[in-house]
Amino acid sequence: MPAALTLTEVVVAFGALRAVDGVSLSIPAGERRAIIGPNGAGKTTLFQAITGMVQATSGRVVFEDADITALPPHQRARRGISRTFQITNLFPTLTVRQNLFLALRGLAPGKFNLFGMPKPSADEAARTEAALLAARLVGREDTEVRALSYGEQRQVELAVSIVNQPRMLLLDEPAAGLSPNERAMVAEVIRALPRDITVVLIEHDMDLVLGLVDQVTCLHEGRVLVEAPPSEIRGNPAVQEVYLGRARHAAG
Repeated sequence: MPAALTLTEVVVAFGALRAVDGVSLSIPAGERRAIIGPNGAGKTTLFQAITGMVQATSGRVVFEDADITALPPHQRARRGISRTFQITNLFPTLTVRQNLFLALRGLAPGKFNLFGMPKPSADEAARTEAALLAARLVGREDTEVRALSYGEQRQVELAVSIVNQPRMLLLDEPAAGLSPNERAMVAEVIRALPRDITVVLIEHDMDLVLGLVDQVTCLHEGRVLVEAPPSEIRGNPAVQEVYLGRARHAAG
């Protein structure tokens, strides 16, 4: 498969600290890829460099054969890159449907129209219904987000991230803080996403993530430590050392 995303020697430095230190990887279109690693490994900063929330200090970010290294976040979103965050980022006093509509309008031309926001078009309504169905939220669309459980709010965030029909979806700890039943629901939603969406996720729940992805990239101290299929990751000695803390000790 052609690459959906290619990173070449990407560095994100904050002064003397290299949060991402020369990461190169290629993710084929349609793949499910996990980015794992201990706290401070550079996972979320790498996501920010892909989405443009921070600019890469050096290196290249290429999405679908286009160099997007210097593009701002909204232009990357318009090219088809969407993401969720570790902390739920929704409008709590609006309904589920209204949150989806705002997400649609956020990428639409004329979103700052001073004469008010028109009703959803037929295409917008269809996209909203498809996102509600995909996120298992049918029947909850007219409920205010603040009245939902935390797990349902995570489902709403997934719906918001897919309503614009992205070609790449970045999920930053989608199951964080969820009960076992809620994690199972979120996993079901992710697993059912169509393969025309490339999915990259950060997740600390290894049982969850290894059952969802095709390939795993493990980061350590801002660098790629191991890249392997899920069947090889759990027993990989280098990954075990990182998670047990022996790699840092040995390096000292």
